[in-house]
Amino acid sequence: MSLEDRVKATAKNIEGKVQEAVGNVTGDPQAQAEGQAKQAEAAGRHSVEDIKDNVKKIID
Repeated sequence: MSLEDRVKATAKNIEGKVQEAVGNVTGDPQAQAEGQAKQAEAAGRHSVEDIKDNVKKIID
């Protein structure tokens, strides 16, 4: 995985955590859900990139 992809996924995760926290403070369930969705997307991106890295190690 490229460093750039990991940074983007990490940024998306942080963005999601902030959005979820804002939703918790303001009582906005939509913001909470959107924040959780961003965190899930980031976790998925990290998982895909981990698999790519492992496949590359096996091939090399």
